[in-house]
This record gives sequence, C-alpha cells and structure tokens, in this order.
Amino acid sequence: MTTETYAGRTYRDVAKTIDHSLLRPELDDEFVADGCRLAARYDVASVCVKPVDVARAAAILAGTDVKVGTVIGFPHGSSVTATKVFESQRALADGAVELDMVIDIGALRSGRDADVRADIAAVVEVAHAAGAIVKVIFENAYLTDDEKVRACHASEAAGADFVKTSTGFAPTGATHEDLALMRRTVSPHVQVKAAGGLRTLDALLAVMDLGVTRCGATATSTILDDFRARASGTVPEPAAAGTTAEGGY
Repeated sequence: MTTETYAGRTYRDVAKTIDHSLLRPELDDEFVADGCRLAARYDVASVCVKPVDVARAAAILAGTDVKVGTVIGFPHGSSVTATKVFESQRALADGAVELDMVIDIGALRSGRDADVRADIAAVVEVAHAAGAIVKVIFENAYLTDDEKVRACHASEAAGADFVKTSTGFAPTGATHEDLALMRRTVSPHVQVKAAGGLRTLDALLAVMDLGVTRCGATATSTILDDFRARASGTVPEPAAAGTTAEGGY
C-alpha cells in the first residue's frame, strides 16, 4: 500500500498529532460516542473527553490505537490540589491514560510559583504511577510572556510531559508566538501541545513546523480529509496559512 504523503509528512504523522476534543458542555452521549468512533476511524492520537465520559470512551475505543484523555481542574484550574488528585485518580481508574490539567492561574499571577509546581507535581505523581502522561494547560490568554515562561519552568520541574497553550474556552487560543516561546523555554524531552482555533490542515502543519507534537481539534475529519485529498493530488494547493490560530476548539 502506498503511504499517503503531503508536505513531507505522512498521514500517520499528522493524524497522531491530533487529540480529538469532545469537551463542550452541551455534548450529549450520542455525540460523544460518535466522536469516539470518528477518532478511531481516522486513527488519531487520542480523544479528550470530559471526566464523566471517560469510562464510556474507554469502552468504545478498547482494542484501537486511540488513547483516552480527559481534563483535570477544567477549565479554570481553581480546584484545590487534593481535588485535582482525586479527579485524576478517578479518571485513571475509568480508563484515561492522558490527563490535561489546568494550572492554578491565580497562583502563577500572584508569584506563587512553588505552589504551582507542587499542584502540577501532585497530579504528575499519580499519573506516572499509573503509566499515564500529563499535559499542563497554562491558559495563555490571561498570562504575560514572563508568566508563560515561569509556567514552563514550573511544569518541567514538576515532571510534566507536555506544556499546553489553552483550554479552548478563553478569549484566545494558540498563537505562533506563544508556541515558539514555549518550545524554546522547555527542554527537548518536554513536548508542546497547541489548543484553541486549529481548524484547518494549514494551521496544523504550521504549528507542527514550530515543534508542536499534539494539537487539540474538533475539525478532525475536515483536517484529515483535506490531507488525504492533497496527498492524492485531487485539490489545488492552498493559500498560505496565517500566523495565528485563535478562539475555542
């Protein structure tokens, strides 16, 4: 079988960058189940579901190569650490293997970096003990560049696997400037996830070029159908992508 390739990347390269997001509060059971089946059909990296949907997603995706992820302290990061730990433990027990946790934004802005680090480390400890990974959401819309750098340092010191731009529910999402800042601030072993506004193949490829290895997306089928069409030569070359990807998932 011929490997589908476009812009120097294979279909798998691109598909396994996508965390298919199923986080909007109004999503019903049928929508979530359909979203999990879509994720399996397109063979993406993971689904990211609400905690209440983890067990259902794990059952649907059993036997596939698509991981189940969920969110912790979402969307504001303002739960106490013990609550985030309990939420993590329950999600892991229900079948999650990836946790996207929101930092204590107010603590970071108040200069309490040690508290931010301890909050992350507590979640990392339970996740890593279960063989799961942790992606730390900063919510960059509310942070200065200095605060983003400090969040990177706290996340890496706490043992996080990824740093992540946003929840997708703040006024802005992933920007190229923020992604470049995060990528150069953390060590190579810490990965970067972009979230918020990545709705096209061009936008996804552009952030991959910045060193992003995961992207939160709801437009998964649109992105990957476009990739396959371009790989087969059935569509014209696109216009140049913009420099920012903003907004909700």
